[in-house]
Amino acid sequence: MTFEQLINTVNDWVWGVPLIVLILAVGLYLTIRLKLLQIVHLPKAFKFMVKDEDDAKGEVSSFGALCIALSATIGTGNIVGVATAIYAGGSGALFWMLVAAFLGMATKYAEGLLAVKYRTVDKDNHVLGGPFYYIENGMGKRWKWLARLFAFFGVGAGLLGIGTITQINGITDAVQSFADPDKQYMVTLFGHSYSVVALIAGLFVTVLTALVIIGGIKRIAKVSEVLVPFMAILYVATCLVLLFSNLSELPGAIVEIVAGAFNPSAVTGGLVGSLLVVVQKGVARGIFSNESGLGSAPIAAAAARTKEPVRQGLVSMTGTFLDTIVICTMTGLSIVLTDAWRGVDAQGVRLEGVNITNKAFDDGLFFLPGSVSSFILMICLSFFAFTTILGWNYYSERCLEYLCGRKKWIVQIFRWVYIAAVFIGPYLTAAAVWGIADIFNGMMAFPNLIALIALSGVVVKETKSFISRYKRKVEETHE
Repeated sequence: MTFEQLINTVNDWVWGVPLIVLILAVGLYLTIRLKLLQIVHLPKAFKFMVKDEDDAKGEVSSFGALCIALSATIGTGNIVGVATAIYAGGSGALFWMLVAAFLGMATKYAEGLLAVKYRTVDKDNHVLGGPFYYIENGMGKRWKWLARLFAFFGVGAGLLGIGTITQINGITDAVQSFADPDKQYMVTLFGHSYSVVALIAGLFVTVLTALVIIGGIKRIAKVSEVLVPFMAILYVATCLVLLFSNLSELPGAIVEIVAGAFNPSAVTGGLVGSLLVVVQKGVARGIFSNESGLGSAPIAAAAARTKEPVRQGLVSMTGTFLDTIVICTMTGLSIVLTDAWRGVDAQGVRLEGVNITNKAFDDGLFFLPGSVSSFILMICLSFFAFTTILGWNYYSERCLEYLCGRKKWIVQIFRWVYIAAVFIGPYLTAAAVWGIADIFNGMMAFPNLIALIALSGVVVKETKSFISRYKRKVEETHE
């Protein structure tokens, strides 16, 4: 068995049915105990997202904390991941992706709430929080080994793949496919040929990464507050133009998605196997995209300037809504509506990954030259990947802080190692690295989900208390 085969075997085990069922079960359990909070209180969540509290401790605004979380979750998964799910599971995979996101909103709410409730704030107003602290402070010191386990997997996920090599590979591949698709400008280094365009893009992104993350959380938050809304609006607007330009095809696409969710063979014509495959692919990609249950987003939520854990929990919940229910849905509808997921290349081989989304844009935006739609997709993919680099640097740094007892010199060294990983990314193959990243990412979920179940009573109690106080405050205001 080769190393890559071993990685794929472990990855299939980690991201198998047990973990997916566990994540969905926790989301369903919290949804029931919180009485459909993700529907009832969603308007309130969006209100809190843009309105800060007075005299609250924290390092960044609630919106800034959300943007850091979104910078990590809105990534290549929203473009490539959705295409991969539909390729492997058919159009019905999008339906199950949305089911996972709906339940995941309750999970993300609980994560954000617990992150703020059990965070630590030192005399310099430096905040550290996340699953490692709500495991240690919420479940008790005897569970510190579980908290350390989570932090270890968090450092690995950020440094060894999802935050560095895979993202820079996504950027350089996208730039090279657009600017030099025929690979006319190549250079030989270390016995291998590389695209000059890709290497220049990689160096440029490395410099930008260094300029941002050396400045710490506040600079990451400032950059994220600008880039995240910009890239999300640009991408969603492009998809909306595509959908409205093909409005007559939209009802049929929606019917196909729903039908494919429960009877895939009748819709796909044999391209997809069993219903289990459709559910598994849709749910797995949905979880990978919005990270609900993995425990990454609460690390950012803990830094928010707020006195109310419930308030930040609601703000955190909007991240899953925006990431999957809005952005992934836009991608999925574009792909199904244009039938791009059934497309083939010049050799008759089925398209995969970003090429599916690229074909959807080319076919759906038929009134634009192909180069324009490809350029828009390249820009969106590059922004998505770059912000993921920033977001995961923050996550992995905070995990390392917890492991090393907040020794600043270790964190400073780690930042340069992280930048170095981004720099060497274009020279490495992403296949095995994606597998390693997936494994670390999935392993983060197990300690986090145990904590969410153990502390669910705290989540329900805090929620009832806040809602009751909030209602009284509103009533007093109206008197």
